[in-house]
Amino acid sequence: MKNEKVIRNVYTISRLIVGLVFLFSSFSKGVDPLGTSYKIQEYMTAWTIGSFSFEWALPMATFLSVAMITLEFLVGVLMLANCWRKFAAWLLLLMMSFFTVTTFIDALTNKVTDCGCFGDMIKLTNWETFWKNVVLMVFTIVIFYCRSMFTKKRTFERGIFVTFLSIGIAISFQIYNIANEPILDFRSWKIGNRMMPEEKGEVVTYLTYKNKATGEIDEFVSSKLMDYYKDTVWVNNWEFVDSRIEDPNEIYADGFSMMDVTGEDFSKDIIGSPDYVLITTIHHLEDVDDKGLRSMQRVSRYAQEHGLYMVLLVSVSSPQAEVVDFLLENKMDNFEFYYADEKAIETMLRSNPGFILLKNSVVVNKWHHSNVAELINMTTEDFE
Repeated sequence: MKNEKVIRNVYTISRLIVGLVFLFSSFSKGVDPLGTSYKIQEYMTAWTIGSFSFEWALPMATFLSVAMITLEFLVGVLMLANCWRKFAAWLLLLMMSFFTVTTFIDALTNKVTDCGCFGDMIKLTNWETFWKNVVLMVFTIVIFYCRSMFTKKRTFERGIFVTFLSIGIAISFQIYNIANEPILDFRSWKIGNRMMPEEKGEVVTYLTYKNKATGEIDEFVSSKLMDYYKDTVWVNNWEFVDSRIEDPNEIYADGFSMMDVTGEDFSKDIIGSPDYVLITTIHHLEDVDDKGLRSMQRVSRYAQEHGLYMVLLVSVSSPQAEVVDFLLENKMDNFEFYYADEKAIETMLRSNPGFILLKNSVVVNKWHHSNVAELINMTTEDFE
């Protein structure tokens, strides 16, 4: 009896821990299922088995994202409710085996640097993720071992109700976050975030030189280098190796740029503008549907009527001719357009197209193209 009680307690603790972790994991990804689909696409692109590639499944990424998150949520609920114990134990074992093997390969190869197991809410290294899964696997084995023990009468109707309610909640929650911008934003372009330093700092250039005789490497600030050049001995003994620039005014988004057709970056001028700037983002030009197109046209007219500076930001994968034709055909040739990396645009807004309003480098607001009415209903006073 004593041993049975200990096993029961271990099983209950394991079930509660796994259930809570799975619920948290499904929620952190469920607020942004498109972000999870991008991560799945990254796996499909990075992973191969011999000559076999998974890129053929890229169009299924969003469906797989919703399915995986729904299964995680269902397992979490079944663990906490203690329903369908055998089925839930098998499903948990299969999922944890897959996750553990996948993250172990990730940790060894580092082909995908972040598995996205908690979305953008919590970032873990590949090894941290793997060891997290190892710990969960211990609890999983306990649950699987005890799946037929401690039988307690459960009604079939209760199990059906819990299962279908869980699936319905998970899918509905994800559909809402796909049809709108995520209800919780853990990305750098969150509303209220400042994307550049409030006060501009001095840009400093550093030059690296090598001593010809000793091989010593030293770095010098460019503004003070002229003092050294007055010394002919120094000039004869040192040779230039490399240079680097420290710009304290960089945008707080890794690798972000807004390049024109000549390749010049205007991101700091546009993001840091003291006036309101409305940026329309398109990360996949070919995927803009009729609803998205109409929203762009409405916002374009609104911006012209209110004297609001508006630019278009498209993926660098979109040829200039296609962008120009797209704007001309849809009577939006008044747009200034710039290029950015596709992933950088997806980080700004999941919507395609989407709209983001900035002033003094602060993200004032963001809109999915389905919610464009909220933007158009803004009055002149809102821009004062």
